[in-house]
Amino acid sequence: MLPAPTARLRFRPMTDSDLDAMAALLGDPDVMRFYPAPKSRTEAAAWIDWNQQNYTDYGHGLWIIETIDGEFVGDCGLTWQDVNGVAKLEVGYHVRSALHGQGLATEAAAACRDFAREHTDAAELVAIVHPDNDASSRVAEKIGMHRVADDHGGNLAVRHVLSMRL
Repeated sequence: MLPAPTARLRFRPMTDSDLDAMAALLGDPDVMRFYPAPKSRTEAAAWIDWNQQNYTDYGHGLWIIETIDGEFVGDCGLTWQDVNGVAKLEVGYHVRSALHGQGLATEAAAACRDFAREHTDAAELVAIVHPDNDASSRVAEKIGMHRVADDHGGNLAVRHVLSMRL
């Protein structure tokens, strides 16, 4: 099961054949500016494996997002994350840097929010955001989230947690 297509985007599961596109996306210093470092090709392959396991274990993960015409845009979806010692369903998104500022992350995240409402038992949806990543915070706010806490358990000293009831 996948999120419904949007006006401009469609979703599909990640496959091993997505390695080149995912390695370029996750290896892009602009896309990964708020991560400890861009990911290597090996780390991108592990990212695909992790999401494929999430599909099996939970029925969701980060999916490939493409334009309706099939152009690779990035990834977006739902994963379980630890927030201050509690498992929370997170919406996550990465969009190719050439496509930033076009509302594609917001469009994809809204579709994933709707999927979470319809197809999971989670009562809450969160976004975990680097304190300096204003663009990612705006995406979360546009789909109905607001800042509720700081998380101190990740690889940064603090991460902002935005949340909404589902």
